[in-house]
Amino acid sequence: MPRSGYAKGLNSGMVKTERPVKSKQSANKGKISDRTKLCRQIAREVAGLAPYERRIRDMIISGGSSADKRIYKFAKRRLGTHKRAIAKREDIKDIHTASKARGGGF
Repeated sequence: MPRSGYAKGLNSGMVKTERPVKSKQSANKGKISDRTKLCRQIAREVAGLAPYERRIRDMIISGGSSADKRIYKFAKRRLGTHKRAIAKREDIKDIHTASKARGGGF
Protein backbone atom coordinates (compact mmCIF):
# COMPACT_ATOMS: atom_id res chain seq x y z
CA MET A 1 0.00 0.00 0.00
CA PRO A 2 1.19 3.53 -0.67
CA ARG A 3 2.58 5.48 2.25
CA SER A 4 0.86 8.66 3.32
CA GLY A 5 3.80 10.57 4.75
CA TYR A 6 2.12 10.81 8.17
CA ALA A 7 3.73 9.34 11.27
CA LYS A 8 0.44 7.82 12.49
CA GLY A 9 -2.44 6.05 10.82
CA LEU A 10 -3.04 3.06 8.56
CA ASN A 11 -0.58 3.98 5.80
CA SER A 12 1.97 5.69 8.02
CA GLY A 13 5.53 6.08 6.89
CA MET A 14 7.80 7.98 4.54
CA VAL A 15 6.63 8.26 0.94
CA LYS A 16 8.94 6.26 -1.34
CA THR A 17 8.88 4.98 -4.88
CA GLU A 18 8.63 1.20 -4.84
CA ARG A 19 10.97 -0.73 -7.08
CA PRO A 20 9.94 -4.03 -8.67
CA VAL A 21 11.28 -7.01 -6.74
CA LYS A 22 13.30 -9.53 -8.74
CA SER A 23 11.90 -13.03 -8.64
CA LYS A 24 13.90 -15.43 -6.50
CA GLN A 25 15.76 -18.30 -8.10
CA SER A 26 14.03 -20.64 -5.66
CA ALA A 27 10.71 -19.76 -7.33
CA ASN A 28 11.85 -21.79 -10.36
CA LYS A 29 12.43 -24.95 -8.32
CA GLY A 30 10.73 -27.94 -9.86
CA LYS A 31 10.29 -26.34 -13.28
CA ILE A 32 11.32 -28.82 -15.97
CA SER A 33 13.68 -27.48 -18.62
CA ASP A 34 13.32 -28.44 -22.29
CA ARG A 35 16.52 -30.49 -22.15
CA THR A 36 15.39 -32.49 -19.12
CA LYS A 37 11.99 -33.06 -20.69
CA LEU A 38 13.61 -34.39 -23.88
CA CYS A 39 16.02 -36.64 -21.94
CA ARG A 40 13.16 -38.16 -19.92
CA GLN A 41 11.11 -38.69 -23.07
CA ILE A 42 13.99 -40.52 -24.79
CA ALA A 43 14.66 -42.61 -21.67
CA ARG A 44 10.98 -43.62 -21.51
CA GLU A 45 11.05 -44.61 -25.21
CA VAL A 46 14.21 -46.68 -24.86
CA ALA A 47 13.55 -48.31 -21.48
CA GLY A 48 9.80 -48.76 -21.79
CA LEU A 49 7.52 -49.32 -18.83
CA ALA A 50 8.56 -50.69 -15.45
CA PRO A 51 6.96 -53.99 -14.44
CA TYR A 52 4.50 -52.31 -12.05
CA GLU A 53 3.59 -49.81 -14.78
CA ARG A 54 2.91 -52.71 -17.16
CA ARG A 55 0.63 -54.19 -14.52
CA ILE A 56 -1.24 -50.89 -14.26
CA ARG A 57 -1.60 -50.83 -18.05
CA ASP A 58 -3.01 -54.38 -17.95
CA MET A 59 -5.54 -53.25 -15.34
CA ILE A 60 -6.57 -50.42 -17.67
CA ILE A 61 -6.94 -52.85 -20.57
CA SER A 62 -8.97 -55.37 -18.55
CA GLY A 63 -11.13 -52.49 -17.31
CA GLY A 64 -14.01 -53.46 -15.07
CA SER A 65 -16.35 -51.48 -12.87
CA SER A 66 -13.87 -50.34 -10.23
CA ALA A 67 -10.70 -50.35 -12.35
CA ASP A 68 -9.76 -46.76 -11.49
CA LYS A 69 -9.97 -47.45 -7.77
CA ARG A 70 -7.95 -50.68 -8.03
CA ILE A 71 -5.31 -48.92 -10.14
CA TYR A 72 -5.13 -46.08 -7.63
CA LYS A 73 -4.76 -48.41 -4.64
CA PHE A 74 -2.07 -50.45 -6.41
CA ALA A 75 -0.14 -47.33 -7.48
CA LYS A 76 -0.43 -45.79 -4.01
CA ARG A 77 1.07 -48.90 -2.45
CA ARG A 78 3.97 -48.78 -4.88
CA LEU A 79 4.59 -45.01 -4.93
CA GLY A 80 3.64 -43.97 -1.41
CA THR A 81 1.49 -40.87 -1.82
CA HIS A 82 -1.97 -39.96 -3.10
CA LYS A 83 -0.68 -37.34 -5.55
CA ARG A 84 1.96 -39.61 -7.07
CA ALA A 85 -0.53 -42.45 -7.46
CA ILE A 86 -3.07 -40.29 -9.28
CA ALA A 87 -0.38 -38.73 -11.48
CA LYS A 88 0.98 -42.19 -12.40
CA ARG A 89 -2.52 -43.49 -13.17
CA GLU A 90 -3.18 -40.57 -15.53
CA ASP A 91 0.29 -40.94 -17.09
CA ILE A 92 -0.23 -44.64 -17.89
CA LYS A 93 -3.73 -43.89 -19.23
CA ASP A 94 -2.22 -41.29 -21.57
CA ILE A 95 0.42 -43.77 -22.73
CA HIS A 96 -2.28 -46.39 -23.34
CA THR A 97 -4.49 -44.02 -25.36
CA ALA A 98 -1.47 -42.86 -27.39
CA SER A 99 -0.53 -46.45 -28.23
CA LYS A 100 -4.14 -47.18 -29.23
CA ALA A 101 -4.14 -44.06 -31.45
CA ARG A 102 -0.91 -45.26 -33.12
CA GLY A 103 -2.62 -48.54 -33.84
CA GLY A 104 -0.46 -50.65 -31.57
CA GLY A 105 -2.20 -53.25 -29.46
CA PHE A 106 -0.03 -52.72 -26.39
